[in-house]
Amino acid sequence: MTPSDAELADLARLRHAAETYARGADRKDKDLWSAVLAADCVIAGPGFRTEGRDAVLGLIDTLGQMFRATLHQIHQVTATFDGDTATGETYCIAEHVLKDSDTVLVWAIRYQDQWRRADGAWQFTQRELIVEWEETRPVTVTAGAPAGEQET
Repeated sequence: MTPSDAELADLARLRHAAETYARGADRKDKDLWSAVLAADCVIAGPGFRTEGRDAVLGLIDTLGQMFRATLHQIHQVTATFDGDTATGETYCIAEHVLKDSDTVLVWAIRYQDQWRRADGAWQFTQRELIVEWEETRPVTVTAGAPAGEQET
């Protein structure tokens, strides 16, 4: 079935939310995450489940404690719409530079997403992070600030 023009526009907005979430993670920017997370959002993944926007924002601090830098690359976003809610899947490759070695940990991720539109903006109400596989490899960290600390 061919999506309607309205669904295509909403799909682009969902993708934008996923990209904003990724940029927020990489830049350790809680304001970016706040813009795309519903107050009652739930983020879950291997070994963790965090409920509520305020608690979820704390995960940015956890990322900063675990990794020198991250780089999340968003790929396809698919969704099914039901009025002001949507359910779908977002593919992502996430690279994490480890704190204690010049090693990058790469995750192939499928987010199982749920969104809600409020005041014209789509926000995540739930994200389940499924790691399909991981890879580690040496990396050369160049001079300058880690990606999470660079000016934008």
